[in-house]
Amino acid sequence: FLNFHAFLLQINVCNVVIHLVRGKTNEENISLLCCFNGRLSKELDLVGHHVRTRLDELKRQEVSRLRMLLKAKLDSTNAQSVQMDHASLLKQFEHLDPHNQNTFEAKDLELLIVTATKDLENFDAERHEEFKRYEMLKEHERREYLKSLDQEKREEEEKRIKELKEKHRQHPKVNAPGSVDQLREVWKETDGLDPQEFNPKTFFKLHDTNGDGVLDEQELEALFTKELEKVYDPKNEEDDMMEMEEERLRMREHVMQNVDLNHDRLVSLEEFLKSTEKKEFNNPNEWETLDDTKPVYTEEELQRFEAELQDREMELGRRAEKLRQEQELLKERSKALEAQKREYQQAVMEMSQKQKEQQALNRQPPSGPNGELQFQQEMQKLANEDSQVVKVPVNQNGVQNNLPAEPPQNLPQHTS
Repeated sequence: FLNFHAFLLQINVCNVVIHLVRGKTNEENISLLCCFNGRLSKELDLVGHHVRTRLDELKRQEVSRLRMLLKAKLDSTNAQSVQMDHASLLKQFEHLDPHNQNTFEAKDLELLIVTATKDLENFDAERHEEFKRYEMLKEHERREYLKSLDQEKREEEEKRIKELKEKHRQHPKVNAPGSVDQLREVWKETDGLDPQEFNPKTFFKLHDTNGDGVLDEQELEALFTKELEKVYDPKNEEDDMMEMEEERLRMREHVMQNVDLNHDRLVSLEEFLKSTEKKEFNNPNEWETLDDTKPVYTEEELQRFEAELQDREMELGRRAEKLRQEQELLKERSKALEAQKREYQQAVMEMSQKQKEQQALNRQPPSGPNGELQFQQEMQKLANEDSQVVKVPVNQNGVQNNLPAEPPQNLPQHTS
């Protein structure tokens, strides 16, 4: 959810600098906490050249990546003829010094921390807003469903909903998050230790699961699981798991507000021990769950939300109608194309048939006036002509006599 989350993980800048600053200052108690109180950023100049070179290169890569991101957004918005929100795009660079895009300096680390904190705060606000919209949608659907029922069924449904709400409220007492009772219960149920031997310092170290010397938001939220299980069970119809996560967020914010003195969204051992010395630690106010507090939305907000839903439904209806019309148009075009295809296929078949007939005619000799083949008449003519040719006489030796034939009266008469 952080804009630069991958960058932060890649450089692991705090751990790198912690390691090297320890070597330079011979100070062993430097931890990740230094990153967030500004102390470590002032020591950044002490690190070795090879580490600075690595950080410089990673910063240049990050600047290049962000430039590509901004260009991609610019191209996409231009393609859609949408006015660009330059301020929103420039926020992508908030974690880097805009006046120095080549080297990683102490100011970059400070900006990195400030932007991380701001993004986390915005993320929490977005989660609250999402939950509010979820609750309004749930109420809207409940009311619409009741409207669809007749009087008798509506009364039965309202009675059923009321019984589920009452059943949900029947749960063990929820201890105030961060109080001695709440922490002792974790000490006993989760850690398996004697609650009479509860020790805040030992408790802190047990639940600093990554050993970085602070309790972050995830480590804090893990402490509230036992309290939440008193109220919410995923197997029960009356228990809403979305409400459980909102309750977890409220508990964490409550602890941070009372324990996180420097507002870095981390709880140090010192801050934790100081919180155990407060009066509220041993005698806290009773914790009110979401069911005990007023709704997260007002009736006016619900009405605006329903109007927004109605507008959205109308817009979706218009889009659906437009898509339906486009679908009909596509069907008509498809039919026209299919008809053209059939006409083309028919024309091709007819042309092919004509070609076959022409080829057959070309292979068959022409016929005479009586239907006989013409070559039969030619053969008959040749036969008649041959019968009229005068035979050339042949002598006794079988040799052709080439002398012109004499008429019979000119031939010599033989006497016996």
